[in-house]
Amino acid sequence: MNSADRVVREAEPLIKDIVEQEGMELVDLVYRNESHGWVLRVLVDKEGGVTLEDCSFVSHQIGDVLDVKDVVRHAFNLEVSSPGINRPLKKEKDFLRVIGETVRVKTSKALESRRNFKGRLIRCADATVFIEIDGNEYAVPLRLIDRANLEFDFTKSNKQKK
Repeated sequence: MNSADRVVREAEPLIKDIVEQEGMELVDLVYRNESHGWVLRVLVDKEGGVTLEDCSFVSHQIGDVLDVKDVVRHAFNLEVSSPGINRPLKKEKDFLRVIGETVRVKTSKALESRRNFKGRLIRCADATVFIEIDGNEYAVPLRLIDRANLEFDFTKSNKQKK
């Protein structure tokens, strides 16, 4: 196990506890070395969305706990934010929440000669997501998904406002 995986494994339960105590959900946790150094990126959400104040408050709590527990043993940047409109989808419950919406999925290996899927999420059952693309249905096992996110449809949003 590399050091980035160790940090995520040790930090995740601590961060999840803090986030849940504040009535929020831990959407994603990523620790990686970027061009400006190591970054621990924490995505949180709650019903009605998170505010800048929510992110700031949780960030201070997370920073304090990680310092006390000595989870990260070198300099890093802590970023706490909302998942945004193109929210990442990681767990089965994430997919269940967005049935009927457009999703983008990238798989670790080809399924039916493709690794990239962008279409309407029809359903999620038995650890598999079902995506409709141009009238065809694709079954994608969750275990093969490398990355997935909600694709916000701006045209749908504008039509609803009129």
